[in-house]
Formats: sequence, C-alpha cells, structure tokens
Amino acid sequence: MAGKPKKQDPVDSKELAAELGLSVGRINSLYAEREKNDFPEHVDQRGRARLWDLAEVREWYEGREPSRLQQLSLAGGDPDELLNAAQVAKLLGYKNRSQITTYLIEHPGYFPEPDEVEELGTYKRQKWRRRTIADWRASRPGKGRRAGATRQAPALPDVPADGDPDELLAGTQAAALLGFKSLNSFSSSLSQGNLPLLEETDGLSDRGKRAWTRRRILEQKAQRG
Repeated sequence: MAGKPKKQDPVDSKELAAELGLSVGRINSLYAEREKNDFPEHVDQRGRARLWDLAEVREWYEGREPSRLQQLSLAGGDPDELLNAAQVAKLLGYKNRSQITTYLIEHPGYFPEPDEVEELGTYKRQKWRRRTIADWRASRPGKGRRAGATRQAPALPDVPADGDPDELLAGTQAAALLGFKSLNSFSSSLSQGNLPLLEETDGLSDRGKRAWTRRRILEQKAQRG
C-alpha cells in the first residue's frame, strides 16, 4: 500500500529557525542582509509571512563560512581525539546528530567515513578524529572554502530505465532516472510541486527511505518531456 510522504512544503521563519537551531530574529537578520551574505530569497508567502524552500536554505546554511567559535572548536584539542556523531554535529553547529546520519545515508561520498567503528551488538558507534572533521569543514563548499576547492555533489547511481517496472527506487535513484544532477535538486523540485506524480510514494526502500516504482518515475519523466 502506498505511503504518503511528508511533503516538503515551503516553511516560514519560525519553522526555518526551528530546523536550523536559530532564533526567528536571526533568520530575519540574515534575510535583511541577503545582498551581502547570499541568503536565499523566499519562494512564496502565507499572508504577510515569507516562505522559504527548506532544502535551499539548509544547503546555504551548511555551506556558510564557519564562525570564529566553530573554527576555534575544530582547531582546539587533540587532532587525533575521536568524536561521536553527536559531538561532531555540535562542533559543526548542527541542531542534532540527524544531519550527520542524513549525510552518510542519503549523500554517500560527501561526508567523511568514520575513522573508527565500535561494534556494540546490533549497534555501531561511529567516531571521527577531530582532524578529519576540521579538514572536511575547511574544504567543503561555501564562502569559506579554501583556494582551489571545488564543489562536487555526490555522484548519482547509474539507474537503467528498462529494469523491473515495479522495483522500488529511492530518492537518489529517482533523481538519476529523471535526469537531475543531484539529490538536492530533485528534492527541491519535488517540494515545489514540480513532480506531481511523485507526491505520493509507493513504499519504503530497504533503508526506510521513501521510494517510488520505476514505472511511476518513468511516467513522471515522460510528463516532464
């Protein structure tokens, strides 16, 4: 039975602040200074409230130049100190460890693999050296990237169009089959209502992610022309 996904509707400043772990006042300040900081323009309005594409703002926020406090946190301490996902998230300024998990599952190759994995029965505790995170943060996309660094989105898988029409395909596979360059661009288009046939899912992937049948994705591709 098809499962209905959480539609990525545009969010207002209060919802955006909650997602990024900021105050509404900070969101308003960032927006007011958008000509200097490249903060994304709002995509819609709900009455007088501005609405933003969450994926677009999150991408901007994660690629911004690290604050002085974050720079000191990353640089300080033993470079070989092992940090768990929660500690890494805190150093990078994320609200919680879920962003690290999202990177590892949905964007393979983007975030560094853990330097150590501790087996705890059915649970695995992943840890990264401080230097690993500092090096990644210094070279990742954004205004603070070092000279010569270029942004490379994780490569999408090669997905054949002539496979089993009832096979369930997750976001990265759907993005590839539809001709998108990245999972982010696919997610953004989906949230904006540009892929109406995919507003409902056909089930979940092996990793519990929303998924669609190859047949439905190809129908959407044909509709897009």
